[in-house]
Amino acid sequence: MRKTRTMKTNRTLAKLIAAAAFLALSLPLFAGDKKLGPRDPYALVFGTIYGPDNHPVQGVKIKMRREGDKKAIELVSDSHGEFAHRFPAGKADYLVWADLKDKQASEKTQVKVHVENDERQDLTLHLAK
Repeated sequence: MRKTRTMKTNRTLAKLIAAAAFLALSLPLFAGDKKLGPRDPYALVFGTIYGPDNHPVQGVKIKMRREGDKKAIELVSDSHGEFAHRFPAGKADYLVWADLKDKQASEKTQVKVHVENDERQDLTLHLAK
């Protein structure tokens, strides 16, 4: 009697684990979110931000968005003034700018990046005095 109960418990546990794994793997399919998987092709937008003294600047908030979209992705430049983001591979234009307190200064840093496929595009942003 005891073995039967243990076997039923093990089968039930295995079914629950299988259901949870299926749900975890299938959620991105139903979410409508185009998240990139580790093996999906992607375009990389890589940049460096420089201050008025032409030295890289750490901790600057950078925003990126696909041209025509309203929602932007926010990044922060690292200790070398660098930032990067992966986008789905394919032909697209992206806008990149430093998110500064002064809106006019932010607009001056804006750069348009064109991506054709799964490639890397490098850019620089310069902060004015």
